[in-house]
Amino acid sequence: MKNDNNLFYVCSLIEYIARETKNNRGDVVNRLGDDVKRIYDYADIFHCEPIEKVADDFIQRNDIVEGNYDNLSNCQYSLPDYWDIGEVFARLIEDCYENADVVIGIKAVYESWLADRILNFNSDLYYQSRDYIAACYKEGKILLA
Repeated sequence: MKNDNNLFYVCSLIEYIARETKNNRGDVVNRLGDDVKRIYDYADIFHCEPIEKVADDFIQRNDIVEGNYDNLSNCQYSLPDYWDIGEVFARLIEDCYENADVVIGIKAVYESWLADRILNFNSDLYYQSRDYIAACYKEGKILLA
């Protein structure tokens, strides 16, 4: 499952939708429900359209309303884009759920304790090595370097 382009697209779309609707990423995954698998299965088709349009379609289809989760406005440094964060989450899922159903991995990672830690863009966690982030996830805590 390494370098799974469909997974990368799903994670980037989740990040984009969450930013647009100001929702927690785990809440977005839950609202998308079965559409997570649909997006994964047809990512090669969805990526042919602008991500803004695809996101809007799924926001409307799943009635994802405006929330109040805002991890962007307090960012003191350069804000990583949704593709960058999608890649971080896709790699974490690849590394920790290699032999599992991808939807199970997506739900587990986005609902985990580590998701909010990665999304704190005032920390350096999101740009640490994929091995380090996966090790933290598996150990259930931030490891000392």
